[in-house]
Amino acid sequence: MCEGMATKKARLEATIREWITSGEYGPGTKLPSERVIEQEQEVGRTTVRLVLAKLAAEGLVELRHGSGNFVAESKETTEG
Repeated sequence: MCEGMATKKARLEATIREWITSGEYGPGTKLPSERVIEQEQEVGRTTVRLVLAKLAAEGLVELRHGSGNFVAESKETTEG
């Protein structure tokens, strides 16, 4: 069961990274809500939150409590 969660987590992380690096969601752009990501990607809310927290720690995503999650406006996301 842990392996399945790890696979879903890795898949979701790759998907969100692709959204950012491809420019689908540019710097400063609001990402879909956790609920929308959960439903569209068929993963649990905990998985969504873990992935977003990891990407935030890397500086790719900004978690703004009460406002949503946004692509960070950093040099790394704009040079990709």
